[in-house]
Amino acid sequence: MANLALTGILEKMTGKDKDYRYMATSDLLNELNKEGFKLDSDLEMKLSNIVLQQLDDAAGDVSGLAVKCLAPLVKKVREQQVVEMTSKLCNKLLNGKDQHRDIASIALKTVISEVPSSSVAQSILVSISPQLIKGITGSGLSTEIKCECLDILCDVLHKYGNLMVSDHELLLGALLPQLSCNQATARKKTVSCIASLASSLSDDLLAKATVEVGKLLKNKGTKPEMARTNIQMIGALSRAVGYRFGPHLGDSVPVLVNYCTSSSENDEELREYSFQALESFLLRCPRDISSYCDEILHLTLEYLSYDPNFTDNMEEDTDDESHEEEEDEESANEYTDDEDISWKVRRAAAKCLAALIVSRPEMLSKLYEEACPKLIDRFKEREENVKMDVFNTFIELLRQTGNVTKGQIDVDETSPRWLLKQEVPKIVRSITRQLREKSIKTKVGAFSVLKELVIVLPDCLADHIGLLIPGIEKALCDKSATSNLKIEALIFTKLVLASHVPSVFHPYIKALSSPVLSAVGERYYKVTAEALRVCGELVRVVRPNFEVYGFDFKPYVHPIYNAIMSRLTNQDQDQEVKECAISCMGLAISTFGDNLKGELPSCLPVLVDRMGNEITRLTAVKAFSVIAASPLRIDLSCVLEHIIAELTAFLRKANRALRQATLGTLNSLIVAYGDKIGPAAYEVIIAELSTLISDSDLHMTALALELCCTLMADRKSIPNVGLSVRNKVLPQALTLIRSSLLQGQALLALQNFFAALVYSANTSFDALLDSLLSTAKPSPQSGGVAKQALFSIAQCVAVLCLTADDQKCFSTVKMLTDILKDDTSSNSTKQHLALLCLGEIGRRKDLSLHAHIENVVIESFQSPFEEIKSAASYALGNIAVGNLSKYLPFILDQIDNQQKKQYLLLHSLKEVIVRQSVDKSEFQDSSVEKILNLLFNHCESEEEGVRNVVAECLGKIALIEPGKLIPALKERTTSQAAFTRATVVIAVKYSIVERPEKIDDIIYPEISSFFMLIRDHDRHVRRAAVMALSTAAHNKPNLIKGLLPEILPLLYDQTIIKQELIRTVDLGPFKHVVDDGLELRKAAFECVDTLLDSCLDQVNPSSFIVPYLKSGLEDHYDVKMPCHLILSKLADKCPSAVLAVLDSLVDPLLKTISFRPKQNAVKQEVDRNEDMVRSAFRAIASLNRISGGDCSHKFKNLMSEISKSPTLWEKYCAIRNE
Repeated sequence: MANLALTGILEKMTGKDKDYRYMATSDLLNELNKEGFKLDSDLEMKLSNIVLQQLDDAAGDVSGLAVKCLAPLVKKVREQQVVEMTSKLCNKLLNGKDQHRDIASIALKTVISEVPSSSVAQSILVSISPQLIKGITGSGLSTEIKCECLDILCDVLHKYGNLMVSDHELLLGALLPQLSCNQATARKKTVSCIASLASSLSDDLLAKATVEVGKLLKNKGTKPEMARTNIQMIGALSRAVGYRFGPHLGDSVPVLVNYCTSSSENDEELREYSFQALESFLLRCPRDISSYCDEILHLTLEYLSYDPNFTDNMEEDTDDESHEEEEDEESANEYTDDEDISWKVRRAAAKCLAALIVSRPEMLSKLYEEACPKLIDRFKEREENVKMDVFNTFIELLRQTGNVTKGQIDVDETSPRWLLKQEVPKIVRSITRQLREKSIKTKVGAFSVLKELVIVLPDCLADHIGLLIPGIEKALCDKSATSNLKIEALIFTKLVLASHVPSVFHPYIKALSSPVLSAVGERYYKVTAEALRVCGELVRVVRPNFEVYGFDFKPYVHPIYNAIMSRLTNQDQDQEVKECAISCMGLAISTFGDNLKGELPSCLPVLVDRMGNEITRLTAVKAFSVIAASPLRIDLSCVLEHIIAELTAFLRKANRALRQATLGTLNSLIVAYGDKIGPAAYEVIIAELSTLISDSDLHMTALALELCCTLMADRKSIPNVGLSVRNKVLPQALTLIRSSLLQGQALLALQNFFAALVYSANTSFDALLDSLLSTAKPSPQSGGVAKQALFSIAQCVAVLCLTADDQKCFSTVKMLTDILKDDTSSNSTKQHLALLCLGEIGRRKDLSLHAHIENVVIESFQSPFEEIKSAASYALGNIAVGNLSKYLPFILDQIDNQQKKQYLLLHSLKEVIVRQSVDKSEFQDSSVEKILNLLFNHCESEEEGVRNVVAECLGKIALIEPGKLIPALKERTTSQAAFTRATVVIAVKYSIVERPEKIDDIIYPEISSFFMLIRDHDRHVRRAAVMALSTAAHNKPNLIKGLLPEILPLLYDQTIIKQELIRTVDLGPFKHVVDDGLELRKAAFECVDTLLDSCLDQVNPSSFIVPYLKSGLEDHYDVKMPCHLILSKLADKCPSAVLAVLDSLVDPLLKTISFRPKQNAVKQEVDRNEDMVRSAFRAIASLNRISGGDCSHKFKNLMSEISKSPTLWEKYCAIRNE
């Protein structure tokens, strides 16, 4: 049927009437686009011929439609037919009439972009390549034909360059001579053509091309326009092939630098192209360019201010307002010259400098000394486009500073932050001058610079606020100001207000508040929303605390309130504005409530009304939380009942964020207004709370339990509250305590909950203790209790005992020791729990009244059950914490005498020491000596477990007594025994904690003697050093900053597979290969991962990625996982370094995602492989986000491989959308 219809269409397509032809071609297009369209061979030929014929139709719209028909047609006809069509089109292009040439060229491009498979592409290429080459090199053909052929060839190469390997040499031979042809357009197209070809060329041919272009460049007699083309060619090559261009930099860079400095004054474009090429080198070949960086830096700085036709007579810094008028007149009759294109050189230099800043974090301090003053000076650039680029370059410098110095407090005078601080006054002076300019674009740029400055150095503008206020005022009040400018100004104002101390602004509040409040009334919602956010900060700044205060805030209360109120009551506006108005009003009421007593009855009901609206309710709930927490005790009597009812209803809602906010707000309200809330409301709240307590959402559970404590703590509250809680919430809490997931905030809240229940009069201690202990009994439904749950129960029991009186506590401890003395009890869980409870109680209270409790506990060391032994050592250590002078000597004495129980006793000692180091307590000198001798004797123990405990003990004592320990540890770094050296380094690892400690100053000068053990000949010692380095990089990066240049090469060396550590174990029937270096490699990569977060400026990523990371991506499963993480981080933080070597990383990733476990693999292996594939996809997704990744052919092919396989594509999409 379809074929009959087609025959009809084809007849009409050849008719005389142009409209008929148009309609018929349109019908054909619809037919071709249908899913089930099929053709027989005769019709196929006929159809193809007619469509090609239509291309030459005199009516342009008909030939346009015919081109559109080609796209679906190519996919529906046989290969032979497509090849025939393309060769006809080629023929038309080369030999046809002039007027048909354009359409033939468009048609060919369409066919090439729509080719369905690479086998078809292969056949087409065979037929069209020779013709295109002929079109380019043939003599006697017009320039237009040459240009069209170059255009098409460029498309072909871009898409199928790697299918044409056999023709590469031929193509290169045809294209290179075209760089010297006389027509500029042909040269330009040749450049893109060679660049497209370059990305699939072999290294030898690439070298040939580069050498050829280099020769042309070095040729002294070259005409300037030819030189320009060649420079563009070099830049295009490096952009196309990335890091592969590295080996040719030695030839190219000096030539380009030479062109910049020595070309004649009027050849600006030469200089511009040279800078563009250098910029491309910096971004694409970061490893090979490093030796030229200084030279390039000086060159860019020299040309940033290159302006040969203009003498700057405004050099002196004039900060006087009076100069403003003359300045404007001067700029009005400023020198203008349309031929002057020196601005292009300045712009290219600025961009090149930006590339240097982005790709060279290690040069930051140098950049501050040399580039920063120059950039600030160039803010006065007269050409606006260039000025924007100068601003952007400076912003990159600020961002890089933020990246590199994250989390450091810098006082030393070489650190980038310190250097930036010194420049702040100059920056502010220069920027305020820019804020006086007429141009909107300039002002927006200036605010972006200021914004970035405040983000990097939050409190740097304290002394300069006065200078900036006029600029902000002008931006907000000026008639010509655009919304964009206002938004930038407001965002900056908000940042400044939030990051400086309030008193800095008090002299300027009057000047600041009126433009901000008038911006609240703006029509454009984005401006209004930002202005309201600034209002919120303003409220905090105007009245920073509630004591009697020097600054008089009262004049501002009503203007601010009225501005917000006008927005709050207005219903028809954007959601963002509504939300900002609600949260802003919450802040205003909580801060100025005592001055707004008359206004509250009209404004609070509006807020309550917003709680009823689904879109704004969450914001309103948070606003009431702010109001309830205000120390001014705002009078809410008019709306309190309504609020409580609404909030209780919200606890049933599905929206998690809403339930969380509601619990917080209820808590604040009950603390502040508990006496005004009726008993019925409490009952309902408790009933709702009981449903929120479960281990499926621990954060919610913690909030719910905290609210229960608040309800019970309120003494004036109704006696039934305790009863309600006991009936409804306690059963949930007892179920929760059995959960193995319980930890952190939820566990603390649960402990407080039990304490509050004992306080609340009508719950007996004994009943509670019984119900707690009975939760540990194994139940027939759920089986035994998880080990983690026993710890939770024990902590709650301890809190319960301490809350009750001493007598109850004494009887509980006696009961627990009786359980332990009872030999007949075969119930191991009972004993386990009793030991944990004794430990928890003993840690909080001195148990020395109970005679021989230590002997009772140590008896349990004989138990056949492992968990009871470890519980006993935990208990003994914690009981010792309660009374050191009595129990510590006992433990030390036992360690000396009881060889068999040594490991457990060391664990007890570790409990004591860790608790002391956290509580900052002191030991007596004599016991420190004793402990140290004992620990150092066990450094060489054969058991790794013992060595680790010893190391942790040493590390934690070092926090208490650093003066004694650091020398003692240092002395043992040269010990003969490898185990001792390893233990000492691990001890150092345990002593480097996140919070500042007195050990820091003592260990700083000695640190290298520990970390340099990374070159030890024993692998255990090397691994210990790597792990300690990781901890230091994470907790105190400043300790190791100075060592990194020396340590990094040694660390990278640990990531390599070392053959001497691989041994084969003969197990009789089969041999098993053991890789002793695996743990060390894994630790080394994890260490690099940590260093990327804290010391990015020291790690030179380009020298690490190849070869080290590349080999890691091909290594064992355990090593690949951290490598994928590192790759994702690098893609995010140093995209240029990754792009430069992207091609070489594709193969290992492809191998990983296509790996299939054996048929008989166990489930664990399959799961591990799944995890590995997922982590590889995470890395691939990060790589795919880098802009410019599409210049790597290999990576593009990888992405297309993934998209072709449904299973891989599904996994990739799942990861990408995480």
